[in-house]
Amino acid sequence: MSNTALIVIDVQQSFLHRPFWCEDDVPEFQANISQLIEACVAKNVPVVRIFHISSGPFALESGFVKPLDWMPPQHDVVFHKHVHNAFSDTGLDYWLRTHNISKLLITGIRTEQCCETTARVGSDMGYEIDFITDATLTFAMTHPKTGRILSASDIKERTEVVLSGRFANLVSTAGAIKALSAV
Repeated sequence: MSNTALIVIDVQQSFLHRPFWCEDDVPEFQANISQLIEACVAKNVPVVRIFHISSGPFALESGFVKPLDWMPPQHDVVFHKHVHNAFSDTGLDYWLRTHNISKLLITGIRTEQCCETTARVGSDMGYEIDFITDATLTFAMTHPKTGRILSASDIKERTEVVLSGRFANLVSTAGAIKALSAV
């Protein structure tokens, strides 16, 4: 059994009902995360789904807390979170440790929010983190003081800068799949 798990964060229909949703980067994200899931399944690397639960389209009652329609169905376990990181009050840490998982491949929606926060917390908890930026998705944001619009690409670049060498290894989808092939 591998000591690695693929963490798929918040790839859920809830986001389709948010005003910032934009399809521009979805095709690349879809292709990359789907390839990673398929590669992990082929190598018996656990696939862990995380869903965010809160209000509005993120409430369980909304019916939108389920995978985006195109997501591959394979997964080993599902956890629901109520905060930005996937560890607090979810049981994820216990599940990972009981399955002897020490390395996490971080993917999902939003790059700078739940993915980055999970990477930081996971690193602080002692996990080796591979942050697969091209298998994360985010959206443009406006700086609250300057009004400057940061593109999704700008935000991903900023996330890589603050994670690299501190909290995570930066890995491409192709690099992660290549590393899985060596397992």
